[in-house]
Amino acid sequence: MNKRVAGALILLLLGAVGIVGVWYLLPRYREVVQVATSDAQRVKGKINIALDNWIGYFVLRSPEFDQQMRRAGWQVVVKDDSADYGGRMKRLKDGELEFAVATVDSYILNGAGLGFPGTIIMVIDQSKGGDAILARQDKIPSLDVLRGATDVRVTFTPLSPSHHLLKAASYHFNLPELLPEPGNRRIETRGSQEALNKFLSGAADVAVLWEPDVARALSQPGVVKILGTEDTEKLIVDVLLVNRTFSRKSPEVVSLFLANYFRTLKKYQDSRDLLRNQVVAESGLPEKTVETMLKGVNWVNLTQNCEQWFGISPPGGRAVEGLKAALEATVRILVSSGDFPGDPLPDSDPYRLIYSAFLEQLFVKDVTGFKTPVQTGQQATDALHARFPNLPEDGWLRLKEVGTLKVDPIIFQVGATELDLMAKETIDRAAELLSHYPNFRLVVKGHTGTRGDPAENQRLSEERADAVGRYLTVVHGVDPNRLRAVGFGGSSPLKELPGESQRAYQYRLPRVELVLVRDEY
Repeated sequence: MNKRVAGALILLLLGAVGIVGVWYLLPRYREVVQVATSDAQRVKGKINIALDNWIGYFVLRSPEFDQQMRRAGWQVVVKDDSADYGGRMKRLKDGELEFAVATVDSYILNGAGLGFPGTIIMVIDQSKGGDAILARQDKIPSLDVLRGATDVRVTFTPLSPSHHLLKAASYHFNLPELLPEPGNRRIETRGSQEALNKFLSGAADVAVLWEPDVARALSQPGVVKILGTEDTEKLIVDVLLVNRTFSRKSPEVVSLFLANYFRTLKKYQDSRDLLRNQVVAESGLPEKTVETMLKGVNWVNLTQNCEQWFGISPPGGRAVEGLKAALEATVRILVSSGDFPGDPLPDSDPYRLIYSAFLEQLFVKDVTGFKTPVQTGQQATDALHARFPNLPEDGWLRLKEVGTLKVDPIIFQVGATELDLMAKETIDRAAELLSHYPNFRLVVKGHTGTRGDPAENQRLSEERADAVGRYLTVVHGVDPNRLRAVGFGGSSPLKELPGESQRAYQYRLPRVELVLVRDEY
């Protein structure tokens, strides 16, 4: 091959490389020019966050929040994964996401096997009426009716927040009947609407739904809500997670993200009409339906995050570590439901999942213009210390029973009414359960065996119920107006168990029960 031919081939090859280069680089060049000659040049980078269409996450995917972040130079990329919590946690671990949202229970369930790839930096909201357990009033008017039932059919959506409500009720009220073994009585569905259809068609006796299907079910004659999240505390809690590596490398971006979130939340709280109209525009749902859905969400602002969830307060003040309590309570529920054989938290330490530094920084700066922090010495109120107006005797008689809390036997010595150490420890555990239900009053029911003098048994049961009530008010700060102690003597014995000896039966009869009650509207 002569030099002239070789040179021509080289020129041809260089020309081909140049054409290919231009082919690939021209779009990139155009993109660079477009960015350089537009407001897009202000964008410093993209922030990826995974969530779903739950209305509680609206602020994060709202046009107002997007604008706030754009002004600060960041583009928020919302990835709706239709509540694929397992995939969401995997992408968070792999660094495909900077942020992700989850309920506390779903994070523990799906994050444990991945080493908990994110830390909780904010509580977004609590479900307050968004989820509920419903039944037919003529068959199941209260939770206690389910106890011992062998023919109740329950429909729910697995791995949903409503499923967690079912687990919590089963654990707190000692009702395994709410979680039947797989079979004809356990009807699993692929969403709330399907569960509603099963319930209304008569295929199920109990349905666990979320809005707007709760409202649709209650519009039907004879349907009653036996437990809704508007009457619970720290059960279904939505939180914001940040990728651990991202929070270490870009703490200033995390702080900016939170600050703009709280500014946006305040804007919506100050303008309910703006919030409603934008949700209607996003969802396409009627205004009435949207209003119902909004009532089921309790958004948590900066001050509430600090004082009621992360234990952050002004110098000398006091605050509640509600998030730690929610994590611990959720672990107990998941273990009792068989999801884990034991505590799945690293070293059984809930603080390994919490990072409060970003909120503390914002709290000190007070960037959002929320209410002035509490004065030094005041204590944030938690659910156990909820206040109730005084109720006359006839008012107590009109209250409807919700269910009996799961409480180990509160044991008294024969003929005694004083609480020993074991009895006090039992009541301490019962108080933790009570803290999840701030809207219910409490009837403390004392019972004795059926033998002996009826008048003496009556006196004994009343004094034992009084002793438990006093302990709850003095030690745990339960409002005296919230509870009523009643003695039944031996007039309300338990049912005998098959094959149970009389000695064992008589041993079970002396007891104190804690029954939640509510107004019936």
